[in-house]
Amino acid sequence: MQQQREPSASESYFWPSVWAIGLHVLVFGMLFVSFAFTPELPPAKPIVQATLYQLKSKSQATTQTNQKIAGEAKKSAARQTEVEQMEQKKIEQEAIKAAEQKKEDAAQKAEESKKADETKKAEEAKKADEAKKADDAKKAAEAKKTAEAKKAEEKQLADIAKKKAEEEAKKAAEEEAKKAAAEEAKKKIVEDAKKKAAEDAKKKSEAEEAKKKVAEDAKKKAAADAAKKKSQEAARKSAEDKKAQALADLLSDTPQRQQALADERGDEVAGSFDDLIRARAAEGWARPPSARKGMTVVLQIGMLPDGTVTSVSVAKSSGDGPFDASAVAAVKNIGRLTEMQGMKPSDFAPYRSFKMTFTPEDLAL
Repeated sequence: MQQQREPSASESYFWPSVWAIGLHVLVFGMLFVSFAFTPELPPAKPIVQATLYQLKSKSQATTQTNQKIAGEAKKSAARQTEVEQMEQKKIEQEAIKAAEQKKEDAAQKAEESKKADETKKAEEAKKADEAKKADDAKKAAEAKKTAEAKKAEEKQLADIAKKKAEEEAKKAAEEEAKKAAAEEAKKKIVEDAKKKAAEDAKKKSEAEEAKKKVAEDAKKKAAADAAKKKSQEAARKSAEDKKAQALADLLSDTPQRQQALADERGDEVAGSFDDLIRARAAEGWARPPSARKGMTVVLQIGMLPDGTVTSVSVAKSSGDGPFDASAVAAVKNIGRLTEMQGMKPSDFAPYRSFKMTFTPEDLAL
């Protein structure tokens, strides 16, 4: 809404002057109308002028009488004229009064019109003032709103700038941390590489030493194993020779001789077959890592007269499953003992189903 302009001094006197001139024109117009419509007054009666002629023929008394009558008539005419003049004056006064009343009415109407116009102007001025105040209030509200919006926008921009600065600072800190971590990692990698190189060198040296020691131990063990195997082979051959000789003696002699030898060598032959079975089982035994000195397992063994092993089972466990299983497998691997062929049924009967006790020492001969 546009702001109203204050009127200048010439403009402020213009309309009052126009109103004053218009009011005077209106008053003169009303006077003209009042005179135009004034009722016509009755014509004034002529003043009776009596001329007294003295008749010579009349008497003095008559003359006096006539003079008296003429005087009365003159007085009556004067009174009539005065009355008429008074009426005329009264009519004129009433006309003037009516004109003045009209003038007053016109002035009053003009005043009322002026007051109404002034009231209207005042109301319009008031409305204009109120509109101006409303417009000013609206402008102030809009200005306040604009200021608040600008302030909010500035705050938002400040927050965004602050957040961006914080993010950039955080990013920079993270970059620095990453850089420091990378440097630390690089340094650690170098140190670890140096340490690993040193450890590898040490391990290589230790491995070389261990390899040398293992080689030496292997040589010693191989020599010991060779000596032990040679000793075991000699013992086994000696035992087999003894058993073979005993069997030969049993089979080659007469029944009486065989019976005597069996009675004489029964325990020796039985002991020889037990040793033979242990020796053959030791040849095919795979020592499990859990085997320990002092373990004992009792196996139930079934055989045929031709020396074939038909069944092997655990009669009493050592408490170590792998060792028990290795002992069962070692006996099964014997397959057949050819040395038992040709035995008398009575001599073979104890070996059809029998129990044998094995220890790691027995199997490691």
